[in-house]
Order: sequence, then C-alpha cells, then structure tokens
Amino acid sequence: MENDKVLRKLFLGFIHIHILHHAKEHPVFGVWMLEELREHGYTISPGTLYPILHSMESDGLLMKEERKVEGKIRKYYTITEKGDLILIEARKKAYELFKEIND
Repeated sequence: MENDKVLRKLFLGFIHIHILHHAKEHPVFGVWMLEELREHGYTISPGTLYPILHSMESDGLLMKEERKVEGKIRKYYTITEKGDLILIEARKKAYELFKEIND
C-alpha cells in the first residue's frame, strides 16, 4: 500500500534517533536494536537496519567496536561526539514538533 511506503520513509528518521539515543546509553548491536525497535512498533528487517548502522558509522555518528561473543564477532555501536550533537538537535526539533502537533 502507498501509505505504508510514505510512513516507512517518515519513520526512518525516528529510527535513526532511536539508535542514537540507545547508543548514547550503552553500546548496541543489531539483534538487540531490532528487538528494541520492535517494542516501539517498528518492524524492520536486518536488511534494513544493518545498512542504517553502517551509514551512521560512515557519517561519523556511531563508532563500531568488534567483540567476540560466544565464538562469533559481534559489532557494537556507541555514539560519537558528532552523533551526540545531532541527537541534541534532533531532540529539540522532535520536541518542537510534538508540542505543535499536540496543541
């Protein structure tokens, strides 16, 4: 459905903010992030999430650290200084938007 496509595009921004928020609290990894997003009603596939994480890393918003977990390499992401500044700005904008549409 066309509406799904439009909403999906809109929610991508929210997903980026969620990722930054959680990566500021503690290092996050893909499977955990998928579950967290699902709890907030975002059902995205690993095929959508991993490219987002990679692009956020290449944009300098996240820093990746590889750790060995149960014999496998798991990539953990934490927020960078630039990511933190973006998150602060996004929070302001989200708050302003929320106030405006909630009145």
